[in-house]
Amino acid sequence: MNTDSLREIADDGELELMREWRNAPQVRANMYTRHVISPEEHRQWWDRIRVSDRHCYRIFVRDGVPLGIVGFYDIDRESQHAVWAFYAAPDAPRGTGSAMEFAALDMAFGELGLRKLSCEVLEFNAAVIKLHHKFGFKTEGIFVQHHKTDTGHVDVHRLAIFADDWAQHRSDMEIRLNKTSGQ
Repeated sequence: MNTDSLREIADDGELELMREWRNAPQVRANMYTRHVISPEEHRQWWDRIRVSDRHCYRIFVRDGVPLGIVGFYDIDRESQHAVWAFYAAPDAPRGTGSAMEFAALDMAFGELGLRKLSCEVLEFNAAVIKLHHKFGFKTEGIFVQHHKTDTGHVDVHRLAIFADDWAQHRSDMEIRLNKTSGQ
C-alpha cells in the first residue's frame, strides 16, 4: 500500500529540487511563467511566500520519495476560497498527478478549511483539464485569448470544486485510485 502525504518543504535541498522540477521543459511549458528560474529568483520568491498566510506550498511524497509540488495561493480565509496548482517531478511514475490531486483536495477541504477551490489551466493542457473534471471540478469559464505564449495568445480555463462536491466524489475517487495503483 502506498503512503502519500503533503508535507512542508523541509530544507534548502528540497527547495532546490522544487526549482529543478519547475524548470523542467515539460513543466515550464504548462505554466504562466515560462523562463528558467534562477536560484536567486527562486529564493526571493520562496522568502516572500513562505511567510504569507495567503500561500501554502507542500511537497508531495509517496513512500518517502518526493514526487511533486502542490501550491495553494490567494487563500481567502474569510470567503474560504483559494486557487491551487501542482506539478510532478519529470520522472514521477504514471498516476502521480491523480494522487497529488486527491491529496490536495483532502488538504484544501480538511486542514485549510476551504469551501471552494479553483484553478486555471492553459487550453492546450487538455490532460489536466480532463483530470480536474474526473475529480469533480466544473468549468466556470474560459478566459478567451487571455495568456500570451511564444506562439500567440491562448485561452485559460477556470475550474472550481466545492467542499460538498468533493465529499460526494471522494470515496469513488479513492476506489479508482486504489484500483489503478494496484492496492
